[in-house]
Amino acid sequence: MKTLTSISMTIIIGSFIGLIACNRQPTDPGKGNGLLENTNNGNSSMNLAQCSTSVKALPIESISADERNGLIFMREEEKLAHDVYITLYKKWGTQVFNNISYSEQTHTNAVLMLLQRYNIPDPVGTNGAGIFTNAILQTVYNDLVAKGNVSVAEAIKVGLLIEELDISDLHKEIAKADNQDIKLVYDNLMRASRNHLRAFTQSATTQGVTYTSQFITQQEYTTIVTSAWEKGTNAQCGNDQQGRHKRR
Repeated sequence: MKTLTSISMTIIIGSFIGLIACNRQPTDPGKGNGLLENTNNGNSSMNLAQCSTSVKALPIESISADERNGLIFMREEEKLAHDVYITLYKKWGTQVFNNISYSEQTHTNAVLMLLQRYNIPDPVGTNGAGIFTNAILQTVYNDLVAKGNVSVAEAIKVGLLIEELDISDLHKEIAKADNQDIKLVYDNLMRASRNHLRAFTQSATTQGVTYTSQFITQQEYTTIVTSAWEKGTNAQCGNDQQGRHKRR
């Protein structure tokens, strides 16, 4: 799998071909800890109040450098997804971007919860939409917005690309994480990203958009988008199961 730097360069030159596929197999989509309030419009949001309760019930363990760096990175990567989707919704008015942007806000807030729990400085701070501390993510944001501004079809491809990238990066962060609270949040971010991939795939089908996976194997992509939407229970971090369609 290429680094984010090489991904950014690939986006800059306008070519998404030739990327090395991720060989990790997908997590069983029927299993999860129920962090999500979920509807089939793509809104797979964190119930942050219940999430906080569940995380606090787990021990605060020593945190490795990999875990620390992963949290810092994922905080901004989830923000990137939110900011791109808000921008593309304003451009095109396509509802899937509005639905999922709300979810992404709760995702980046869930990672912030872990940063605060471990006294790690927040890379986002007071940065507004489209502003990132990580220079590579800044470039990726700029390039993805430019690509998504071309047409609705290209915007949907950007959504698919972002969710694939999230899944790929979460695979790596989960593999490096040992702390129970971090794994709990990451596992559910992964489930949400799979739901978002399903939502964008539905939009692509409706719009007649053809898409080939870029950051995960085609096998994993197909397994995800042909399997059921993932829902949880109130047992862990609370899926409220009310099917609320929240709007930002």
